[in-house]
Amino acid sequence: MMTAARSADSGLASPGGLDRYPYAEAPAVDRVGLPAWDGGDPELGRVGRRAAGSRGRGLHGQLVQQLGQMIVSGDLGADRPLVPEEIGQRFEVSRTVVRESLRVLEAKGLVSARPNVGTRVRPVSDWNLLDPDIIEWRAFGPQRDDQRRELSELRWTIEPLAARLAAGHGREDVQQRLADMVEIMGHAMAQGDALTFSRADSEFHSLLIQVAGNRMLEHLSGIVSAALQVSGGPIAGCDRPNEASLAHHGRICDALAAGDGAAAEAAMRQLLTVHPEVERVVPAPREH
Repeated sequence: MMTAARSADSGLASPGGLDRYPYAEAPAVDRVGLPAWDGGDPELGRVGRRAAGSRGRGLHGQLVQQLGQMIVSGDLGADRPLVPEEIGQRFEVSRTVVRESLRVLEAKGLVSARPNVGTRVRPVSDWNLLDPDIIEWRAFGPQRDDQRRELSELRWTIEPLAARLAAGHGREDVQQRLADMVEIMGHAMAQGDALTFSRADSEFHSLLIQVAGNRMLEHLSGIVSAALQVSGGPIAGCDRPNEASLAHHGRICDALAAGDGAAAEAAMRQLLTVHPEVERVVPAPREH
């Protein structure tokens, strides 16, 4: 098992460094009498579930997570050299694990590897800021406030359009699944279960984007899911689930069932406005 890095002056980690960024997965919560999470079209909801990123992949995933967090947090600054042999020694992993982990980080734009130069940390301007892992890592770093604003603005641009487009794809199975998510959210809110509310909320928004009939929008589904998961904390999709938010989710479902794109778009805009993390960035009317 991968152990904490040994104490050194390299800045890679200190004793207990692997516990510095807690990302423990919350246990599954069973629900009796509520709509099932599984079943139906296996393609539905697939993008949203990708937000887990590099987790759950043994030593390789742990090292990607640790190095990624250290880069995004600024512990490993831009242009800092990353020596594979040193990383392997300090984290007690093989050169193969180090090499594969650095390749993943390179694909995310966090590091670059060049002959005669080696592997170095890249500046923020080169990072793939839409990568779900980077979204999550930034949520716990010094850039969390900027990212929260940026993600909220992105959602304000994407989701009303997706709602309008989804109204033209009247699949009954999709409409039923969206309604199921709203029902789960209602039960969760009544029980004060923010985690279950968050999961259903994330599924609702990811599914809505996927059924908009636009493949480019569909690729943004994972971003919205990641945004919901990191807004306000590691697991809360909404800071304070409330009746207004739940009602707007229901209005979106009603508009989709009626094939009313304009109503679906309007309901989504209202929903984003009542979300605390979006409320602060909705553009105010300008004075001329």
